[in-house]
Amino acid sequence: MKNEDFDVIIVGGGVTGAGTARDCALRGLKTLLLERNDIATGATGRNHGLLHSGARYAVADSESARECIIENSIIKRIAPHCVDKTGGLFITLPQDVDAGYGLDYQAKFIQSCRDAGIHAKAIDPAQARMIEPAVNPDIIGAVKVPDASVDPFRLCACNVQDARDHGATVLTYTSITRLLKEGDRITGVQAKGSGGVSLEFRAPVTVLAAGIWSHGLLAQVGIDIEMVASKGSLLVFGHRMSRMVINRCRKSADADILVPGEPVSILGTTSTKVPFEDCDRLRVTREEVELLLREGSALCPELAQTRIIRAYAGVRPLVSTGSSGSDGGGRGASRGIVCLDHEARDGVKGLITITGGKLTTYRLMAEIATDEVCRKLGVKRHCTTATKRLPDIVGRLSRNLKPGRPKPLREDDMVCQCERVGLADIHYAVQELGVKNLEDLRRRTRAGMGTCQGTFCTFRTADALCAELGTPHEAPRLAREYVNERWKGMMPVGWGDTLREMEFMQRVYKEGRPYSYEV
Repeated sequence: MKNEDFDVIIVGGGVTGAGTARDCALRGLKTLLLERNDIATGATGRNHGLLHSGARYAVADSESARECIIENSIIKRIAPHCVDKTGGLFITLPQDVDAGYGLDYQAKFIQSCRDAGIHAKAIDPAQARMIEPAVNPDIIGAVKVPDASVDPFRLCACNVQDARDHGATVLTYTSITRLLKEGDRITGVQAKGSGGVSLEFRAPVTVLAAGIWSHGLLAQVGIDIEMVASKGSLLVFGHRMSRMVINRCRKSADADILVPGEPVSILGTTSTKVPFEDCDRLRVTREEVELLLREGSALCPELAQTRIIRAYAGVRPLVSTGSSGSDGGGRGASRGIVCLDHEARDGVKGLITITGGKLTTYRLMAEIATDEVCRKLGVKRHCTTATKRLPDIVGRLSRNLKPGRPKPLREDDMVCQCERVGLADIHYAVQELGVKNLEDLRRRTRAGMGTCQGTFCTFRTADALCAELGTPHEAPRLAREYVNERWKGMMPVGWGDTLREMEFMQRVYKEGRPYSYEV
């Protein structure tokens, strides 16, 4: 595919771009989704996986709070296989009183939640400690809200799969080199595919859903939007510390959310404004780790003694409101949804940007963008993504490619013990989900994301994957690339148990692949 016409081209394979491709395809549009890396490699794959109830925004941003609670309910309904209905707690600590976030603020918080349609209920601190033993025992107030955790990789992949099932073309590892412009109209994109192949695609409408990277693409055609690149650093702990999402009941600040996800826990997040040119080389600093641990231990004291298995950072695409917050990190920028029709705003036809928002509101963002696409194309078809259930790609794994016909998984077929990933999973991921390397496989199946962080499965997974790809000689290279990438997340937390684990991992890797899997 080197030259082809479409109704709409969507740039960006995060959850917003995937959701937009799905919505466009469901409305019968000939749709192309382009992503420069693999899906969910930007902000989608670098957050804490919180399915917001909206309570976090209830006091300061009632519109975002209402959007979140509505979308929270929708995602629970259309993607139950991606959601863990943990529930959430907003806690008040003695030290919050002096900062102006005592029980009076808790009462204001509850009323703001109710005004936004969020079920928020104050509970006795003793009851909170009973239903959530990990919470700080010094709490003086607690509020239950319908927060949940969601697997962003799985959610994104399910949207991509449904888009494909309804006729969309999805090309990963295809980077945009420039937007094609004729006069005052964007007519398509020029791109570079795998192996440096030059590609050109045309469509009457192009949608930029590339997060912070939309800024650079827009600059190519002389368009400037006020965006803030806000880096957020997070920590992953070696086991599931809490039953519920735990939040501080105060204005948003560093390390005020602990999210249980799959077998681990994620603590986030910081907020630091960074230059656009740094967005592709984010690194977590030791100072950020220490800050997260210090502040996070107020939520859950056990964090201070718990093994950290990695640190990572993502970048939020925030639309500036003229203030970047007192810390310069973008906390004063809007978290709201922004859909820009560049014909109305900048006199450039055929171009739309969808940005801002949150993981929780991705579907609404996609609906807004697709409505605008249909308006431009003169298409009158309603959105169905709020009611149509997403396919369960994980439910299809280990089923011999035939949904509904389970295939027993023998222990000797297992390649990743922590996440229970087997040979059938790898076969399906390659044949149906476009997996090309171990990072791709991790995002589809969670292989290597468990508590051993790939120590015992990297080589045997690489062997099995390359056997499936028909390139067995590539296994050492894929394993090396994967290890180097995962190692970056361990470096900032290289002390204590994590340092001992790093030494052990290094020994395993240097001992001549003793745990490689024979296929």
